[in-house]
Amino acid sequence: MASLLLVSAGLVAFHQPTHAPAFAKRKLMADRAKSTITYAMTHPMHSFEGVSRDVACVIVIDDANKIESVAAATKVSSFDSDNSNRDSHALEKMEALKYPKVTFTSNDVQQEGTNLTVKGNLTFHGVTKPVVIQGTRQDDNAQVTIKGDFDINLSDYKVEKPSLMMVPVDEKVKLKLVMVFKNTDS
Repeated sequence: MASLLLVSAGLVAFHQPTHAPAFAKRKLMADRAKSTITYAMTHPMHSFEGVSRDVACVIVIDDANKIESVAAATKVSSFDSDNSNRDSHALEKMEALKYPKVTFTSNDVQQEGTNLTVKGNLTFHGVTKPVVIQGTRQDDNAQVTIKGDFDINLSDYKVEKPSLMMVPVDEKVKLKLVMVFKNTDS
């Protein structure tokens, strides 16, 4: 009987998984009331910004509190530069009816302290290109705040540059994001 118990215990031990259990993941949704994406453009006569306050964003965090992936989207029509004429002209140049959304996805997030490097794909005007976002992450009891910025060139996304008085804007568009996530499971 004792040898049967030893053999049974050996079989049970032999069939135990040898890998550690996977970390449970948490999905955090951005708080739309606190999250923004801002673009900044320059024209020889002036500089201007447009802000979208209608950003859908989700991050996946593992139990080691590391961000594994990011997905974000906003409507092109949601950007407001406080000038309806300029916004209307921009929507026309960006073909907002044909390409209504801007999206970003990443599965490559590196974190050193509070500094983030997020490598992913930005889809804008029907063109997908790799981008690198440099940013920061700040955690407190109630929320996780991610701030970052990066530049794009309009020609890379096949967007005709808007112009004022027949003079086009600069090629480079500076993008800045502030994403605020409630620090709870969803």
